[in-house]
Amino acid sequence: MSAQAPAPTLAELAERFGLELRGDGATRIRGVATLAGAGEGQLSFLANPRYRRDLAGTAAAAVVLSEGDAADCPVPCLVARSPYVAFAKIAALFESSPAPVPGIHPSAVVAADAVVHPSAEIGPLAVVGARCQVGAGAVIGPGCILGEGNVVGPGCQLLARVTLVTRVRLGARVRIHPGAVLGAEGFGLAMDAGRWIKVPQLGGVVVGDDCEIGANTTIDRGALEDTVLEEDVRLDNQIQVGHNVRIGAHTAMAGCVAVAGSARIGRYCLVGGGVGITGHLEVCDKVTITAMSLVTASITEPGEYSSGMAVQDSRSWRRNAARFRQLDQLARRMGPQPKD
Repeated sequence: MSAQAPAPTLAELAERFGLELRGDGATRIRGVATLAGAGEGQLSFLANPRYRRDLAGTAAAAVVLSEGDAADCPVPCLVARSPYVAFAKIAALFESSPAPVPGIHPSAVVAADAVVHPSAEIGPLAVVGARCQVGAGAVIGPGCILGEGNVVGPGCQLLARVTLVTRVRLGARVRIHPGAVLGAEGFGLAMDAGRWIKVPQLGGVVVGDDCEIGANTTIDRGALEDTVLEEDVRLDNQIQVGHNVRIGAHTAMAGCVAVAGSARIGRYCLVGGGVGITGHLEVCDKVTITAMSLVTASITEPGEYSSGMAVQDSRSWRRNAARFRQLDQLARRMGPQPKD
């Protein structure tokens, strides 16, 4: 929101985002905060039942919530079918980010045959290599490195210290956070007479429109075909995507996920933190994999899948681990079981 723009009223927010207003529509909103931490002029939201206890005592100027919670709200509110989505859209009005400054910083290095749109920004100490293309309104932040033959689409943002190694093609409005590396060599090795030899990684990385890639995430280029992220894929921090992986549109992955080479992940999937997905398998559309699970076989039916164990006290864990080691011996002693 512009510093000069007047703070919006609840009535204006309700009309803009299609929400139902209850209470004083003239209330002005100057920021956002949690239910417990909000104060004068701040908007909060209630989407998770765990935080319902904070509603009665909130000092927020207003709250975004569902129809079922509206009757218990002590302050003006905006009723939404999906309070979290509505809050996210409103909160974006208060996010301040510097406008792009078209041009090439004096400390940047741009190859003579690179094509940089006049409206793009190339930041301090950035490097744009040979045969690169940087589209309209794109921002190449401080310390970013674009190796040879990369394409950055219009409206992309490489925030800082992002590295595109080679043969990376970004669609429109891709946002990449600091430290991410795209297009490094995939982990391709062949054993020859007792020694490893490298398998050339001749493919690239293709990232669709409106994707977001978190800090220190790595996406390897393909061996022969490309590694592909379809449109609107969202990757958290410190994720490893191996060579020739394909991730379907609108899929989101939380931090520290590792996807091995040539895996195929469907559309609208949700992958929890720390999940491992082994190579050369397929996960169909609309699958949720809970945190710390290990996927070793293809998943062909939509739904929720888990394999990680919940934490327990160490004494119980040691006892259960000892019993687990005895399961095979116990099953052999018991022999085949009669059918019902």
